[in-house]
Amino acid sequence: MNCSKILDMVYEHENLSLAARIQVGLHLMFCPDCAREAGRFEVCHDILRNDFLPPSPGLEDAVMALLSGEEHALELHETSVQGAGAFPGGFSTRGWIIAGIVMLVSLATAFFGLEFNKIAIAAGISFMIPVGITIGIILTCYGALFIGSHMKELTERFGL
Repeated sequence: MNCSKILDMVYEHENLSLAARIQVGLHLMFCPDCAREAGRFEVCHDILRNDFLPPSPGLEDAVMALLSGEEHALELHETSVQGAGAFPGGFSTRGWIIAGIVMLVSLATAFFGLEFNKIAIAAGISFMIPVGITIGIILTCYGALFIGSHMKELTERFGL
């Protein structure tokens, strides 16, 4: 059997029969190139399996608690989310509003730049249509994301 077939078998080592494992072992004993390549593969495999992405202990506990149906863990999670005003790692409502105001001001003040005036004069009034449409799309998408992600808070606040 040639080296490429043996290396293919090394890469699929977990799915091999006993006879194929013996054949691979004998070939690796007598072929130093394949033995070196198999050693490299084993090192890479160990790194990817163990050290590449370390397990997250908090995530495993949270998922297992939700899967087992522990309502207490779910209530604690909801309480912490409501107390913080946002999902963990996300923006609070105040953060969303501040980001929206900054975006609105930056889009509105783009018209006052010197370079914008030069481009608008050179391109004519038809240049303002795509700029206006772009600004409208950006603000509409931001508003839709804000409303969609805060639907529960907004319905409670406005009694809808």
